[in-house]
Amino acid sequence: SSGINAEWPLRPGFIQSNDLHCIQVDDTCTISQLKELLSEEIPVEEQVITCGGLTLPDDTILSQDLQENVTLDLSGRLLGGKVHGSLARAGKVKGQTPKVAAMEDKKKKKTGRCKRRIQYNRRFSTAVSAFGRKKGPNSNSA
Repeated sequence: SSGINAEWPLRPGFIQSNDLHCIQVDDTCTISQLKELLSEEIPVEEQVITCGGLTLPDDTILSQDLQENVTLDLSGRLLGGKVHGSLARAGKVKGQTPKVAAMEDKKKKKTGRCKRRIQYNRRFSTAVSAFGRKKGPNSNSA
């Protein structure tokens, strides 16, 4: 662990990046001043300092908002945005599926009591006894 000693030797703390850095800052030190001290590793514009998973704004004063001997995490900005759990891709599959023309409506077949009723009427009630060979149900001749 390499030591970064600030110009104001009062308040101890730690910065975790690739290495663990011990720092000492005074009561008026802000995150932006801390970033300038650490600009050797990562450029100031690319630095993100977090504490407990929360990103600290540049105007945060270390002595007021953070405890003594706290470990801050230093990392660079990452490209892109959130992917996991985002709603950016909601409806993706439906949007990329080609539209298929709807088929013509077919009448649905009758079932149950209704089908038996039609079958009975066809076979017995309207049946005309004709001489010769019996006609099938699909014959169109009179």
